[in-house]
Amino acid sequence: MNKKVISLFCGLLITLSTFSQVDKIVGKWKTIDDKDGTTKSIVSIYKSTNGKYLGKVEKLLKKPETLCKECEGANKNKPILGMIIINGMIEKDGSLTGGTILDPNNGKIYHCSISIDSKSGKLNVRGSMDKMGIIGRSQTWIREK
Repeated sequence: MNKKVISLFCGLLITLSTFSQVDKIVGKWKTIDDKDGTTKSIVSIYKSTNGKYLGKVEKLLKKPETLCKECEGANKNKPILGMIIINGMIEKDGSLTGGTILDPNNGKIYHCSISIDSKSGKLNVRGSMDKMGIIGRSQTWIREK
């Protein structure tokens, strides 16, 4: 009987720690330009009513009132401010995955994975051309205070 209780307790702890990792991802983040290190924008990551996670541009710090001229479809020539750039993310093992991220600078949509560095508290955002995440680039975002 004690082994069952201990196993149940350990399983519950693992589940709760996974949820707390995703809870740490939700919030406002400063996006950092990986070329010059400047802050580009503030993106808010949140859970939508359908249970998937999204990211919306809340503030532009480099180029206010810029349109997404390179975007295709519904985002073509729309303001970047207020645009949802992270779409369809799901929680898996304490990270967000399975969705996409839009780069408003070139209008391209990439596969996306997001995790939080437990030591620094910074967000690791990976955009890739392939689902495996091999061909792409990563950025580190900093929590907005």
